[in-house]
Amino acid sequence: MIKYILTLSAFMIAFIATAQQKNLQYFRPNSQLGLHVFETSKEDTVAFEGVRVRVGGDFAMQFQSLDQRNDANNLVELGSDFNLPSANLNLDVQLIDGVRMHLKLYLSSQHHEETWVKGGHIQLDKLDFISPGFLEELMKYTTITIGLDEFNYGDAHFRRTDNARAIYNPFVGNYIMDSFSTEAFGEITVQKNGLLLVAGITNGKLNQSVIVNETTSNKLSFYAKLGFDEMIGSDLRLRLTGSVYTNHGTSTGTYLYGGDRTGSRYYNVLHTIPDADGLTQGGAFEGRFNPRFKKLTALQINPFIKYKGIEFFGIFERALGSNKTIEAIEDTEGDFTQLAGELVYRFGQQQQFFIAGRYNTVKGKALESDTEDLDINRLNLGAGWFLSKNIVLKAEYVDQNYKGDAWTGRFAGAQFDGVNLEAAISF
Repeated sequence: MIKYILTLSAFMIAFIATAQQKNLQYFRPNSQLGLHVFETSKEDTVAFEGVRVRVGGDFAMQFQSLDQRNDANNLVELGSDFNLPSANLNLDVQLIDGVRMHLKLYLSSQHHEETWVKGGHIQLDKLDFISPGFLEELMKYTTITIGLDEFNYGDAHFRRTDNARAIYNPFVGNYIMDSFSTEAFGEITVQKNGLLLVAGITNGKLNQSVIVNETTSNKLSFYAKLGFDEMIGSDLRLRLTGSVYTNHGTSTGTYLYGGDRTGSRYYNVLHTIPDADGLTQGGAFEGRFNPRFKKLTALQINPFIKYKGIEFFGIFERALGSNKTIEAIEDTEGDFTQLAGELVYRFGQQQQFFIAGRYNTVKGKALESDTEDLDINRLNLGAGWFLSKNIVLKAEYVDQNYKGDAWTGRFAGAQFDGVNLEAAISF
C-alpha cells in the first residue's frame, strides 16, 4: 500500500510539473500530438535555453471480457473484470543543444508488478559540444542514438502499446509477432528530402552478462531500414519502409519477438486448469507468437498512407531462422510470414474520434520437414475517443484463432474472443 501511495504521489507531482514544461528538441510528444510520428523530426524548431528536465508518465487500465476454448476443453474460464493497471515513468532531459537523454521505468505490468528500468538512450542531433558548428551540414540530416533501449527495426514498434503507453495504438492489442526488444545498441538515422536511412548494431542480448561459458555463442545483431516519407499536397502522406535484422549467434538473437518483458495485452488467455498433478500451463506472454529462432534473419516492409482522416498501416514480415546448435543436426531451418493491415478513420474537429479495423495473420513452419503450417489469425475491431490530447478511451473486439492440425496440446483448436475496454493517459 505504501508503494502505491508513493507512486501515486510521485505522479501527481510529475503531472503538476509537466503542465509547466516547455517542449524539448527533436522529441516525439507523448500525447495525441505524437500520432503518425515515426523517427523524430530533424526540424530545429525549439531553442536551447539550458538544461531542461521533463517528467512524464503513462497509465493504462483495461476491463477485459473474453471467452476461450480449445479441443481439449482444458482452458481456464475467464470472467469479466479489471486487469492489473499498468504504469510507466518517463524522464527526458535536454542536456545541451541538440543532445537529449531518455529513460523509461515500468512501474507496474502484467509480468512484473515491481518497478524496473525498461531502458534508456542518448540522442545526438548536433555535435556542437565538440566545437561550434562541428559537422553542421551533416548533422542537419543525421541523428545518432546510443543506449540500451528499444531499437529501430520496422515501423510497427512506433504504433504498438509499450506497457502503459497506449496513446499511439488505436487498439488494445499489439501484433501477433511483436517485433520489440531492448538491447545495447547504436544507430545512425539519416533523413533528407523525404528519404530515410537507418543503420544500427546491437549486442543481441536482452539480459546483459559478461559471463562466457561452453553454452555461449554471442554474435552481434545488425539491422537497417530504407524508405521514404513524403507529403503530397496538404492532405496526402505516403510512407514506405523496408527493414532487415540479422543475428547468427546461438545464445543471442532470440529476442526480437520476445523482448517485451511486460507481458501480453490479453491477460490469462490460453492458461490451462490444473491437471491431476496440480500442474498448469500458460504464462504472462500468451496470445502472441515468438518463433524462437536462435539464428534469425527478419525482414519487415511497412506501407503507411494517410489521406485527411483516413490512414492505412500494413506489415509484410518474414522471419527465417535456425535452431541448429550442433553441426551434425540436420533439418532445423524454419520460416514464418506475418501479414497485417489496419484501417483507421479519425474524425471530429480535432480528429478526436476514431474507428478502426485490423486483420493479422502468422503462418509458417518451425522445421522445414513439418508437413503442415502453424497458423494464427486475429481480427480486431475498435473505436476510441481522445477526451484531450493526453487521455484516450478505447473499445476493442478481438477474435484470435489457432488453425490447423499442426497445433498440439492446449493450442489445438484454441480460440479466444470478446471485448476489452481501455482508458489510457500519457503526458
